[in-house]
Amino acid sequence: MEIKLPVPPFTLETAKQKIRMAEDAWNTRDPEKVSLVYTPDTIWRNRAEFPVGREQVKEFLTRKWNKELDYRLIKELWAFSENRIAVRFAYECRDDSGNWQRSYGNENWEFNEQGFMMRRFASINDLPIKASERKFFWDLGRRPDDHPSLSDLGL
Repeated sequence: MEIKLPVPPFTLETAKQKIRMAEDAWNTRDPEKVSLVYTPDTIWRNRAEFPVGREQVKEFLTRKWNKELDYRLIKELWAFSENRIAVRFAYECRDDSGNWQRSYGNENWEFNEQGFMMRRFASINDLPIKASERKFFWDLGRRPDDHPSLSDLGL
């Protein structure tokens, strides 16, 4: 049986590690890679969409990143328990007309014993911003370790 480290029960250190791994994966904008951290029968709520299973998650992420260009995401721990983690996040992206937005939200995650995410419930708000108001500046991909966190940025 495959294991996706770290596994529950989470400690402060392993919860933060799991969050950073998720952030790094999402910043690849690779739907196939990202979908593999979820159980085959994962259940999501993302705004008004309710994907079930890895295939629907992959389709959702493909649509998402085809329209959310120059996507950069930061996640931060809010709380954790044995097999659950609550995360707050923000990401910036632009559409194909060059309009930027910052999206803020919270996610509640639940993991199985092997460390795969079974449930992901996200609540998200979007804020149009000017390019001059952007705060997430790094080359596309993994956020550098020395880039400010959400708390550091006052978000």
